[in-house]
Amino acid sequence: MTDETSKQDAARPAPPVKKAATRKAPTAKPAAKRAAGAATRAAAKPRKAAAKATGKVRAEAARLTGEAGSKARSYANQGKDRATDALDNVARMMTDAAAQVDDRMGEQYGRYARTAADAIAGLAGNLRKKDVDELMDEARDMVRNSPAVAIGAAAAIGFVLARLIKAGGPDQSA
Repeated sequence: MTDETSKQDAARPAPPVKKAATRKAPTAKPAAKRAAGAATRAAAKPRKAAAKATGKVRAEAARLTGEAGSKARSYANQGKDRATDALDNVARMMTDAAAQVDDRMGEQYGRYARTAADAIAGLAGNLRKKDVDELMDEARDMVRNSPAVAIGAAAAIGFVLARLIKAGGPDQSA
């Protein structure tokens, strides 16, 4: 019977297992949601303040950039006016000197001096007609198209300026 009893036990369905009573713990969702919302609002305040400060800094930087640009344009216009005045003076001096060149060296050389004076006066007139932005654009284009000429011109201008400064300064041979 032991065999028979084990066969009967195996054929008989197992009694239902009673589950342990599970009790739901009280949910903390409403409190967690409130805490998360407060944390989000608290974190948003520094972000808003930082964004506001960044906006102020950018606005101030834009204002200062605009101010610097207008001052640079003003100085560039003053420099352009001085350069055109100087070129006009050189052209006048060359025209006046052309008569003396005629007397001393001949009419042909006097014509060269007048042609050079006219070219210088024309350059002054062209500079006077253009604004600083146009001149800067032309200078950029010239440097892009022929950098060797630009470097040579810069070296020549530097040499001339050095000579002018050295000639205009106090005597240093003491």
